Amino acid sequence: SICLTAIIFIVGSFKNQSDIINVKNSVFEVAYSQVLEQPLWLVYSSTNRPTLVNRKSMDFYVEKNIHTSDGLDYLSNVYDKGHLAPAATFSDNAENLKQTFSYLNCALQNQYLNRGAWRLLEVRERELAKSQVVEVEIKMVYSKSSLKLPTGATVPDGFLKTIKYGKVKEVYYFKNEDPGTTDYLRFRK
Repeated sequence: SICLTAIIFIVGSFKNQSDIINVKNSVFEVAYSQVLEQPLWLVYSSTNRPTLVNRKSMDFYVEKNIHTSDGLDYLSNVYDKGHLAPAATFSDNAENLKQTFSYLNCALQNQYLNRGAWRLLEVRERELAKSQVVEVEIKMVYSKSSLKLPTGATVPDGFLKTIKYGKVKEVYYFKNEDPGTTDYLRFRK
């Protein structure tokens, strides 16, 4: 219940402040904190989309009039530009793919988590989506002791990811660290 306490802290601390920007596009919906320079939560639906566009030349971009993290926050540290709504899930057309490269859809995520367990769970979501709609909600977990980078962005302590399909609801909690040093918690309801 440590992660739920942290989520309550962040929601209670920011719910009435004007720094929260809510954005909904054709790929995801997000609540983004301009103070933390990171998302608070993000939701998307995964369906059986064909892969028609290559992400090879794509790079993250900042949104006009929204204070987000940027490339400097990811230089010379252990954090990847972790997609929340996965690029591979939305490679069905150029516009959808481009939207996944917005910094609104990006979190400071430990590179070993991003390239390991997180990536594998995204692959599983796409497999499930071949036969049903998969609803995904990701909550970034912050606390009073969350690391704030010299560049200004705050590193999430962890990620609470809920995957719903059919009558099944799976909830995963990942600490924002190398998953080789810790197991993630999984709850299935």
